[in-house]
Amino acid sequence: MAGSLVVIALLALLLGWLFYVLYGLKVNYDDARKTGLPLIVLPFDSANPLWMIIDRKVVQLVRQIPFCSGNFTRFNWRGWEIHDRYRAHQQLGDALLFVTPGKIYLQLCDAEAVSEIFQRRTDFPRPPEATEMLNVFGPNLGTTEGQQWQRHRKITASCFNEHINERVWSESILQATGMIRYWSSKPSINSVADDTRTVSLHMMSSAVFGKSYLFRGSEEINLSTKEVSSNYGEALRLILDRCIPLVVLGRKNLSKPWLPKMFRELYQATLVFQEHMTKAYEDEKQAMIRGEEQKYNLLTSLIRASQANIDQKKNSYTGSHQEGLTEEEIYGNIFVFNFAGHDATANSLALGISLLATRPDIQDWIADEINFILAGFDSEKVSYEVVFPRLKRCLAVTFETVRLYTAVAIAKTTGSSPQPLNIGGRTVIIPRNTMIIPNYSALHTHPRYWGENSLEFEPSRWIISDPKLSGDVATPDAAHRAEKFKELPKNNNPFVGWSGGARNCPGRKFSQVEFVGVLVGLFRGFRVKPVPEAGEDDAMARARLAEQIRSDTGMRLLLQMLHPEKAVLQWSKR
Repeated sequence: MAGSLVVIALLALLLGWLFYVLYGLKVNYDDARKTGLPLIVLPFDSANPLWMIIDRKVVQLVRQIPFCSGNFTRFNWRGWEIHDRYRAHQQLGDALLFVTPGKIYLQLCDAEAVSEIFQRRTDFPRPPEATEMLNVFGPNLGTTEGQQWQRHRKITASCFNEHINERVWSESILQATGMIRYWSSKPSINSVADDTRTVSLHMMSSAVFGKSYLFRGSEEINLSTKEVSSNYGEALRLILDRCIPLVVLGRKNLSKPWLPKMFRELYQATLVFQEHMTKAYEDEKQAMIRGEEQKYNLLTSLIRASQANIDQKKNSYTGSHQEGLTEEEIYGNIFVFNFAGHDATANSLALGISLLATRPDIQDWIADEINFILAGFDSEKVSYEVVFPRLKRCLAVTFETVRLYTAVAIAKTTGSSPQPLNIGGRTVIIPRNTMIIPNYSALHTHPRYWGENSLEFEPSRWIISDPKLSGDVATPDAAHRAEKFKELPKNNNPFVGWSGGARNCPGRKFSQVEFVGVLVGLFRGFRVKPVPEAGEDDAMARARLAEQIRSDTGMRLLLQMLHPEKAVLQWSKR
């Protein structure tokens, strides 16, 4: 009897789920059909947490079944667009509607339409469910909207200034110099991803808190609970490495005694991080009271900019108006700075270095620029103001890496009201609560925007030669002086690597300076290649690595190489 009840209950659940799926699909299909855009019906909502856990495994199993390859195995899993690139849009159209039981998703590969969406930020806000996970330590730039966002934006934007970039420049070269000493001391390394995470972590600790750490390679790091309990740097490393359970479960729930030990260690790390932020916050407030000179890091800049905004409002209006950031909001923004600046840049650096290992000609191209511009200077002492603007080829490598592998893709939504949108010369009414996905992978590789070699890693596409800049005298440096960085049209810009519009990434230049600084530290005196496997020559090894990057890059929390340890590299002096 009991067994029969269990079977009946399971059947009832199955029927209930099936009804939900069919009803949701019917409602969303009817709304989507009115747009006249191409429709693709999918059985699972890509934002469903359970589906996000099992999607790849299920799709792989279904692919093994004869005649079962179709829209489901092509589109209904996270990261499909990285492997499909622009092909779906080339075949079906610049705007595609994915109809799922939960939501309608507009996949967009139209530069003008994407620019319009970024400009109309009140009509197309960020979906709150996609940013709520960032509210770990408090409200912040990434999770607020409307006037609250404008307040956060005004204060945080002033913190990303040239003083901070100068610190980032010096620290990135220092870290890269330590990293290349470690890498070049070994016959081969397979820890590029781990080591770039260390570099990025140390960059954030320096830029945010003014704390500098010596680089340690992956084999030299021995992370323990004892270290976490007393060391801010290791606490931050643990928080960022295990951020998924942190944002899913919340800080307070991590301390439950019945949870695995790794969660309790993570909770301890959040306490250390919070304690460090609180101490730094109080120290800076006291320094302001004493009239001490500002220390140029993001935390002190955030506190002082917030206070300056409060003072400005007091002087502008009758009475007192709180227009600065609260202590909790300052902590929230500091966490977001660390979260966005650490993972995204670390993953991009690992991909960029691996891509360069497949192209010795590009290594020589940037080394030529680095050694020409830094001739006679110690890498660790060169001036940011003088050198960084001239390293156009290194910046081109940064842009090209982000073009092919954009770490963070921003979603938008129509919200509670339908919204008109110009797509391909006609106005389309996008249904309410539609999730809008600017398809970065397609936009960044469509031949319409990037030419026939759009899928190739070619940083030189970002450089154009202007003979007027070289001067009248033919000198060895004429070619360098004639080069300038390519500018893309503002209203039809197919490159959105750091988002776009008013809500573009405030740390855009920060990440560019860090990436270029690391390239200077690595490639001024060294070159890298993949280690050949049995029976391979160097060309075959480079081809294998290029294929690994292409096939093994996918989504976890952000876009990254899924098995970077398989990329075994060897560094040698030039």
